[in-house]
Amino acid sequence: MAVGVHIIADLYGVDSELISSADGISPIIESAIKEGNLTEISSQYYQFRPMGASGIALLAESHLSFHTWPEHGLVTLDIYTCGEHSNADRAFNYLLNVLHPTSIEYKKLERGSKIEENVKIENPQMML
Repeated sequence: MAVGVHIIADLYGVDSELISSADGISPIIESAIKEGNLTEISSQYYQFRPMGASGIALLAESHLSFHTWPEHGLVTLDIYTCGEHSNADRAFNYLLNVLHPTSIEYKKLERGSKIEENVKIENPQMML
């Protein structure tokens, strides 16, 4: 049993017009949150000069963050949700459908999957 799912993705070949400004991409992110049936607590978006944007939405379920590089047609995403795992998938698929990347690289991780086990770390420095 995992408590959450974490999607980490790089979207390539995205139209630079869609991702050049925080004003342009923030409504897309907000719609992805709604499409994923996620609960937004707050969000913050930042505009780089001359172009590019970053943002994060704090969710009751965790977070959704992004960074854009319009000059490379690149969006990097981080979607982490607890609860219903399909919600992260719905938000991710919405973003793919709207941003139309020509290629993607992504990983989907289960988080907290060992909560039923008694995992004891004797020396945390040895983990690094």
